[in-house]
Amino acid sequence: MSIPKSYLSIDQIASRIPDGALIGVPKDDGGVSMAITRALIRRKARDLRLLTVPVSSVQADMLIGAGCVSKIETSGVSLGEFGAAPNFRRAVEHGKIAIHDATCPALYAELQASEKGVPFMPLRGILGSDILANRADWKTINNPMADVQDPIVLLPARRPDFALFHARYGDKHGNIWVSGRRECILLAHASAQTFASVEEIWDGNLLEDERMVAGTIPPVYVSGVAHAPKGAWPLALSGCYDQDGDHLKMYVEAAKSEEAFAEYINSQILTSESTA
Repeated sequence: MSIPKSYLSIDQIASRIPDGALIGVPKDDGGVSMAITRALIRRKARDLRLLTVPVSSVQADMLIGAGCVSKIETSGVSLGEFGAAPNFRRAVEHGKIAIHDATCPALYAELQASEKGVPFMPLRGILGSDILANRADWKTINNPMADVQDPIVLLPARRPDFALFHARYGDKHGNIWVSGRRECILLAHASAQTFASVEEIWDGNLLEDERMVAGTIPPVYVSGVAHAPKGAWPLALSGCYDQDGDHLKMYVEAAKSEEAFAEYINSQILTSESTA
């Protein structure tokens, strides 16, 4: 099917995300738009604030290494089997980015509050933790519904300026199919705007197909879509392709030094769009 006229290019989406924006991104198996990530690096985005749902890997590490990020709220940035995230670690050690350490349930709770249109969400499991001790924006109160002392933590609603992710299908009506990847649905509901890249164009209306409707985000939550085959590469996209282990190994080696990483950015992003 031909690309819908309403679709944007990857670079057009990147141009609509201003410096300083708060961006919500899903974990690796949630559908990561590496295509938009590379476009943000090409446009030299600065002072972005990342909210990972709940963790990130090469996406966060690459944006940090390229100087695009000033702040991150996350429960972890790691390249998993490929080791630590070199740019993230170097930025932390040198104090180049601000970090709001969180837990996975806390990150989900903050977005759920925004999704529901309430100012906060209660959570109990982080009581007594060092994370809570270092988060002035998380408030501990006594449960107002209890007759005894019963502390509980209130987490403020977190409303990203933009949700960014990559999905399997989009259609000409502006619908996006994310299958069972609930992080993307939560992000779309909780964020002010949503931009997505899609692997394929669905011939028909995703909301009218009983097989697809449960995993479809309607256009009321979507500000822009770009057609980007292999848009999650070098990460995987469920049902389409596996992660490119060889490329990720090369990335880790390059990211170990600022000089080698600069060469990687130049060859892989600024002068090449290859995803082979």
